[in-house]
Amino acid sequence: MYTLLKQEGEARRGTYTTVHGTIQMPAFMNVATAGAIKGAVSALDLKEVHCQVQLCNTYHLHLRPGDRQVRQLGGLHTFTQWNGPILTDSGGFQVFSLAKLRNITEKGVTFASHIDGHKIFMGPEESMQIQSHLGSTIAMAFDECMQNPAEYEYARRSIARTTRWLYRCKKEMDRLNALPDTVNPHQLLWGINQGSVYDDLRIAHMKQIAELNLPGYAIGGLAVGESADVMYHILEVLGPYLPKDKPRYLMGVGTPANLLEGVRRGVDIFDCVMPTRNARHGHAFTMEGVRNLMNAKYELDQHPLEDGCQCPACQHFTRAYIHHLLKSGEMLGMRLMVLHNLYFYNTFLEKIRAALDAGNFTFFYHDTIDTVSRRI
Repeated sequence: MYTLLKQEGEARRGTYTTVHGTIQMPAFMNVATAGAIKGAVSALDLKEVHCQVQLCNTYHLHLRPGDRQVRQLGGLHTFTQWNGPILTDSGGFQVFSLAKLRNITEKGVTFASHIDGHKIFMGPEESMQIQSHLGSTIAMAFDECMQNPAEYEYARRSIARTTRWLYRCKKEMDRLNALPDTVNPHQLLWGINQGSVYDDLRIAHMKQIAELNLPGYAIGGLAVGESADVMYHILEVLGPYLPKDKPRYLMGVGTPANLLEGVRRGVDIFDCVMPTRNARHGHAFTMEGVRNLMNAKYELDQHPLEDGCQCPACQHFTRAYIHHLLKSGEMLGMRLMVLHNLYFYNTFLEKIRAALDAGNFTFFYHDTIDTVSRRI
C-alpha cells in the first residue's frame, strides 16, 4: 500500500508497504541482474550501502539457474539471502534488447537465447509463472519496450497488444497467488505505461491501464534513444493521469541529475545499472561530480573517493590505492567502486527524502542539479 506523506510541487514523499518491508520513497533500486550485483557484491553487502530494494532479471534467472530451481531452493529471498523487497522485471525489456533474436506475436515472444541460441518462448502467462517461481515482492507486467522514436502506427498497435497482455498477466497472477504452494502469495503486479514519444498514446494507454487499479505503475520505454528533454516532457504529460495513490516507477533511469528531475516530476522509484557499470570502469559518483579513478592524477592522492563519505570504500581506502587496483585489473578495485557508487545513489535518495521532509526540496534541487553529474 502506498501512503503519500508530503508533496512539494509535483515531488512526492511517501512509503510503500509490502510483505517484505516498507520502502521509503523516493527510492533507488539496486540492480542484481542474476541475483547479485556485478562487482562481487552480495545481498549481505547491500544493507551496508543503504539499499532498500533489490531488482532481479526474470529473463536471465529463467536461463540460469532456472526459475524452477530457484523455487525449489525457496525463492529469491532465500536463494540470495536478501530479506527486503525484491522487484523482478518481466522479461519484456529483452523484447527490445534482443531485437535481432526475436519474433513477436499476439501470444507472446520467441527469443533465441543469448547464451547458446536455443529457442525460448515467453508470453504474459509464462512471465507471471517465472516470476511466481522466483517469489519476488513485485512482479512487472509483460510488455513490449519500443525503441524511440518508433513509428506512430507501430506504437499504437504495440501498446494495444501490451494492454491485452496486461489483462492476461493479471488473470494469471491472480490464479498463481491463489495456489496453496506458491512461493509468495502476496506477490504484487505492477503495470507498465508505453507509447514511445507520443503524448496522445501515452495518455490513452495510462487511462486504460489505470482502470485495472493495480498496486503500482511504471513508465517504460524511456531512456532508450530519446533525449533527456523528451523523457522529462513525457513525465510531465503523464503526471495528471498517474494514480495519486500508487507508486510511480521510472524504468532504467539514470544519472543523479535524471533522478532529481524525475522526483521533481512526481516519480517515486528508479532503477539503473549506471552506478555499478560506471563503477567497474573507474567512475565514482560524488556530490561534487564524477571522478574517473583511472586518471593518472590519482596515483598519489591520499583522499577517499569522496571526503566525508561513510561507504565501506571511503572509510578505509584512498583514491591512490583504488587507482592502483583498477589499473592492475584487481577485482577488489571494482568491488570498492561499486560499493561506493551504490552507497552514493542510495544516500543521495536519502538526502532527497530529507529535503522533502523539511520542505526544501526546491532549494536542494537548484543547489545540486548542476554539480552531481559534472565531470571533475
